[in-house]
Parts: sequence; C-alpha cells; structure tokens
Amino acid sequence: MTQQNNCDVLIIGSGAAGLTLALHLAKNADVVILSKGPLNEGSTFYAQGGIAAVFDENDSVTAHIEDTLIAGAGLCDEEIVRFTIENAKSCLEWLISQGVAFDKEPGNNGADRYHLTREGGHSHRRILHAADATGQAIQLTLAEQVKQHSRIRIFERFNAIDLICQPSSTGNQAKQCIGAYIWNRNTEKVESIYAQKTILATGGASKVYQYTSNPDVASGDGIAMAWRAGCRVANMEFNQFHPTCLFHPSAGTFLLTEALRGEGAKLRRPDGSRFMPDFDERAELAPRDIVARAIDYEMKRLGADCMYLDISHKSSEFIKQHFPTIYEKTMSLGIDITKQPIPIVPAAHYTCGGVMVNKQGKTDISQLYAIGEMSYTGLHGANRLASNSLLECLVFARAAAVEISATLRQDNRYLTLPPWDESRVTDSDEEVVIQHNWHELRLFMWDYVGIVRTTKRLERALHRVELLQQEIEDYYQNFKVSNNLLELRNLVQVAELIIKCAMERKESRGLHYTLDYPDMLPTAQPTILSPVNLS
Repeated sequence: MTQQNNCDVLIIGSGAAGLTLALHLAKNADVVILSKGPLNEGSTFYAQGGIAAVFDENDSVTAHIEDTLIAGAGLCDEEIVRFTIENAKSCLEWLISQGVAFDKEPGNNGADRYHLTREGGHSHRRILHAADATGQAIQLTLAEQVKQHSRIRIFERFNAIDLICQPSSTGNQAKQCIGAYIWNRNTEKVESIYAQKTILATGGASKVYQYTSNPDVASGDGIAMAWRAGCRVANMEFNQFHPTCLFHPSAGTFLLTEALRGEGAKLRRPDGSRFMPDFDERAELAPRDIVARAIDYEMKRLGADCMYLDISHKSSEFIKQHFPTIYEKTMSLGIDITKQPIPIVPAAHYTCGGVMVNKQGKTDISQLYAIGEMSYTGLHGANRLASNSLLECLVFARAAAVEISATLRQDNRYLTLPPWDESRVTDSDEEVVIQHNWHELRLFMWDYVGIVRTTKRLERALHRVELLQQEIEDYYQNFKVSNNLLELRNLVQVAELIIKCAMERKESRGLHYTLDYPDMLPTAQPTILSPVNLS
C-alpha cells in the first residue's frame, strides 16, 4: 500500500525559487517542500556572483533592460524582461528584510551603501553580492526562515518520480495536476503526495554535460517530469557554458565568479598573452557566450588543456577581501591567486530554456507551475545576462505566490491518489549498467552538443540518446527505483530535448553556435517542442 501525504501546496525543489515561494505562501497554505538531497544542496548555494538590480543613482531600469535584451541576442520577451527588472529592487528589498546581508561600503554622505560590482554584459555596476558566496548567504538565510515556519514541512532526501494528473474539470486545459509520486530515500519506499497546487522548482540540467559548475542534483528532473506529463518546452538548445571554472584534478566543479573579470581579472594564454581583445571590443567583459567560445577556440587552436585567469595585478588585500572563498579554495590546491594566474576551462552552467510558463509561472497543465531555472519565461533569450538568474527566481516566485494564493481552496478536501504499482519489479544487481550509461551520456553530450556544434554531431548524439532511452526504459520497467536510475532517466529525456531543439535552429545565435549555420537569421523565433507533436 502506497503511503499518501497531503498538503495544499507541493513545492518540488529547495533553492532560491522554491524557498521564496514557500515563504510567500505559508500565510495562506500548508506547504510541503520536497528536497532531493539535504535542504541546502542545490545550485543556489554555490552561486558566487550576486543578483542584478538597479540600486545606483547613475544606473537605470532602462539600462538594465537594454543590457538584458542585448545579451539575449534578439530572443528575449521584452515584456517579461521589463516585468522582471521593474520588480527587481522590491524583490531584493524583501530578501534583505529576510536577513540576507549584502556587502556594503562607505557612501559619499557618510552613510553606508551597497557595494555594487560589475559583470560581463552589464553597462553599470549593479550586482549586489555577499563577498563571493552570495548564493550561500541567500540559501542559508531562506532555509532558516523556512525551518521556523509552522505551516511549512520539509521532506529531505525525497526524489520526485512523476506527476499525477487527471482530466481537468474546469477551463480549457485538458488535464490538471493533483500531486506526485515520490521516492523516500530514507526508507527506499515510493510514496504519493496530494496537493491542490504543484510547483516545479528543480533547477537546471547542466549535469547532462561532462564538465559542469553545477552540483550533482542538477539533473533536469522538473523539465523531464513536466514533459512526460504533457507540457511544452522551449529554447532547450541554449545551454550557457560559464567561461571560467577551476581546472584542477582535485577541484571538482568549482566556479570562478564573473565578478573576478568585473574587478579587472584578465584571460591569458599559457604564454601569458591576452586574447579576449582579439575576439570582442568588450574583452573580458563580453557576454558569456562570446568569452566561452573564445576560450574553447584558443584551447583547440593551441592544443592546450586550459587557459588562465589572472587577477594578481590587484593588491593582495583587495583579492582576499572581495574573493575570500576563491582565495581559500585555490590556496588549498597550491595556487596563490595574489601571485599567479588560475587555470580555467569553460563548463556547463545554466539552462536558459525550459518548461513554458506565463508571467505567473503557470504551465500547460492546470494547477501545475514552474519557476526558476527550469522554466522558460522569455527573460534570458539566447543567452542569460550575468546575475539575472537568482533575480528570476525571486520575481517569478512572488508572482506565482500572488496567483496561487488567490485561487487556493480553503476546504481541506483531499483526493485519494492511485497507488504506485511495483508488483512486477525486482531488485537489480546491475548498478554498473546505470553508471556506464551515465558516463556515456555526459561524454557524448560534451563532445557533440557542446560549445560548438555541427549537424552531423547532433545527429550522432540523437542516435545515441535513442538507444540509451530504450535501455533505460527497459531497466525502469523491470527494477525498483533508485536515485541514480531516476536521475539518469530524466537526464536522457532532457538530452533528447536539447538535441532536438538544437537541430531545429538553423542559425547561430547566442549560446547555440553551429559550424553548418554560422550566421544569424534576420528574425528571431523561440524553438518550441510539444509532447503531442513529438510523441
């Protein structure tokens, strides 16, 4: 018998978007937050740079909008961009009211003001930050607030398996979501959870690539579940590769914030010469797609394992004050960034496309919402402007909360969900199959669907994905679920969506660069996939 849990609102994901939404909703609803690992283990915690918003009197909302549109390479939804940036300051002020302590500096009138840094693609200093560990400050502050709230329950170490839907009783949507099947990693049992409203806030899918700045949990779960349930996705071909991840055998996936370049760090070849001025007049402060491609080009041209990022011309005191996390990490590996350059490589960092939603986060399925990195709002277009990601989490979590609060029933009526059927499955002793498929997937996605693409590479990748999908589906049908199996199933699904979107785009734009179509088309259109059309 499947254990059933009940709540008003189920939030799948525990990063900035999910926790912000929970705090906004908990006045009016009983909320469950589902966290795949420990509460704080997500991409938010590892975000270094900061959040973009207009706090400087010499800056303007219009300038921030313009910078976002330029970075998005003609594919941003201008209405959504305006909505996001006009709401940025008030959302940041809410975050500050929760206790997030952004860095300050002395102002002209003697009073402290927020220290604003600048990152690639921005025309002004507008990045609020907490040293070089902004995401950690946000995650820990919001998590502490959530833990203290009496109407919020936290389910840690629970995987969402699939959404539970039924025919819709109202409106023009064909079906509505009434909850999800979840796998309790603590008991290794499948349970279900009923909810009036279900919100997907599971983050991106960069773990589909061999090299990524993301933690292990970023396996595209929400995108894959929404697709299987019948939601459209858009612009999945636009995977942002962060130009500067630390290249060291003991470093794991350690990001080197864009704020380093904002504060004057230079990119250098192994011989010490600079190369970014050869590619773009903005040099190190060009948008991320341009910088990542330049690094990739130089590495391939020279046959080099890495390039270098050098901030050693700044004072030791400045570096230690502004980048303490990076200084400590690199020193632990024997690299003194006050005296020597840092070895770097690009790595998959951010999923710019995702599940299609409206301004309130509503998907194609009634009572199902998607917010944060896994959603496609139209904000990022073909390339995300630095430090607009955490901002998107805050703005759309608040917008979704307003809509959800206004449409919640207050009758505490719960439906009985269909039980999970595992009567024909057995335990598997072939975990090695999952591990092999996992490594194969991430390797060919890096080689064939990476920073530079070709039609032939994409066709090869699609063929491999289709073979893997069949293997994994057979495995899924016959054996009990595990964390690795669930993540691999979702990653392979997301890989297919990325490849098919990339094959649809017959041009190079933003983060999607293909040698077969190097020019940009005169008109920009989002790439939209529908489960109905591709089933």
